[in-house]
Amino acid sequence: MDETYDVVVCGTGLKECILSGILSVAGKKVLHIDRNDYYGGASASLTPLAKVYEHFKRADKPSDSFGRGRDWNVDLIPKFIMANGMLVKMLVHTDVTRYLEFKSVDGSYVWKKGGKIYKVPVTETEALSTSLMGLFEKRRFRNFLIWVHNFKPEDQSTWKGYDPAKDTMAVVFEKFGLDNNTADFTGHALALYRDDSYLQQPFLETIQRIKLYSESVARYGNSPYLYPLYGLGELPQAFARLSAIYGGTYMLNRPVQEIVYDEAGHVAGVKSENEVAKTRVVIGDPSYFPDKVKKVGQVIRAICIMNHPIPNTSDSASCQIIIPGNQCGRRNDVYIGQVSATHHVASDGKFIAICSTTVETAKPEAELQVAFETIGPVLERFISVDDLFEPIDDGKNTGIFITSSYDATSHFETTCDDIIAVYERVTGEPLDLSKLPKAAEQQE
Repeated sequence: MDETYDVVVCGTGLKECILSGILSVAGKKVLHIDRNDYYGGASASLTPLAKVYEHFKRADKPSDSFGRGRDWNVDLIPKFIMANGMLVKMLVHTDVTRYLEFKSVDGSYVWKKGGKIYKVPVTETEALSTSLMGLFEKRRFRNFLIWVHNFKPEDQSTWKGYDPAKDTMAVVFEKFGLDNNTADFTGHALALYRDDSYLQQPFLETIQRIKLYSESVARYGNSPYLYPLYGLGELPQAFARLSAIYGGTYMLNRPVQEIVYDEAGHVAGVKSENEVAKTRVVIGDPSYFPDKVKKVGQVIRAICIMNHPIPNTSDSASCQIIIPGNQCGRRNDVYIGQVSATHHVASDGKFIAICSTTVETAKPEAELQVAFETIGPVLERFISVDDLFEPIDDGKNTGIFITSSYDATSHFETTCDDIIAVYERVTGEPLDLSKLPKAAEQQE
């Protein structure tokens, strides 16, 4: 460890492992250390099932009715992967897919005021057949989808009179005659926004997000999402293997004693077990730098074990349900993700539903009541309330680049946004996968 490295990464959460993998492929000499003796950090998968009970400090043990403990791989922060999104592009370009197997998620749903859930319509045919809206609204929404699918930023003839630099999404919704409910599910279940601030922004990003959702659905048919077999814990390990192939060094069970700075206040190294790894760049999750992050909120997650699929999802073995905040009297959306034995994360006949949202009150658990009512009876429930942290600065003056905590969303799009932002702060260049050598090219 007593060497000089281009980058030292602290923590083996997914964000940190992806960054170390990509930086290694880009030719950087990387040291990656973690205080834990396992990969994944806050985003680890726990197996066997007894480990989940231990993690949540439960005195009891899993019931025999839950089957073999080693059949369970329970994600602490479960999220689905957009089939045509940035994370898949990272996986494919770096050839990390050779370490993993994925299965598509069966369905994507949205919850509407009154308690019913509906498949998210994304094609023109679904727009006309959905019971999410009335007859005339269906036609207006179909016209909107046709416009979105044909829209090209570089071709003004496809704009149909809308200016992507000036017109806001609220203006677009209004001109298409879409009501508030349709705008709600479009912005939150298709474009995957977490609040309504997008309504006052130029519409181009929203159109691109809807196109990404649509293209992702087109790849596999039922939903836009993928999920790795054996849980998300496989993802950090796969990127760790990638980093190791390109010369990265990994050390687990190595607590960080001290971050060493030079006289100018810039990072000079990381001390662990009385050895100092010299570096000018350190990347890490917020838990390694409590004095350099600020609390920006909390997220509550409930891991629920069930013996049935979520009702009204066509008995889906896996699905996502988004409950827009406006539909349930909240500022923030509520998310539900369900996986099962199909993805080798539970024993046969059992299902894991994870409910999450950003905390708004002094009674976080009550804020998930709408999700609990949606998923039906549960056999076990594990609740966690975690602080959300963000770095207090961009790290350029100190060389300390910190990732943000994982938010309440049940998909990886915001995670990828943070990875891209940190990469750009570290290297001074935007992440362009086309400029990175492909795995196969470097191994020749």
